[in-house]
Amino acid sequence: MQFTMTPAAEKFVRRMIRFGGVGDNAGFRLMVSVGGCSGLASEFSVEAAPKEGDAVVEVNGVKFFLPAESRLLLEGATMDFADTPTNSGLTFVTPNSPSCGCSSSSSSVASIDISSIGRKH
Repeated sequence: MQFTMTPAAEKFVRRMIRFGGVGDNAGFRLMVSVGGCSGLASEFSVEAAPKEGDAVVEVNGVKFFLPAESRLLLEGATMDFADTPTNSGLTFVTPNSPSCGCSSSSSSVASIDISSIGRKH
């Protein structure tokens, strides 16, 4: 499986894993699904181990736990992290995303809103 991430995305994912509180061998579980004309819908969590059916994919030394559908949709994708005044979260540029005719571009960009993530006290 071919999947890359930018330095900003790698920094974000490594921080999430480090502060996730589930141990040194934790991984980043990334679930991606088709989200209609908007591209992809995504969710993530930090897990101690992969769930049944997940594949462990290592990118730059970071463990990702990916369900089958996510692996298909992320093939060839580049993951980035954006932090702007109006949006903060992961974005994906995926050349293999399905198209529904809403755009002339063959790439789709999806984002994950991280504003609801709170700190543990």
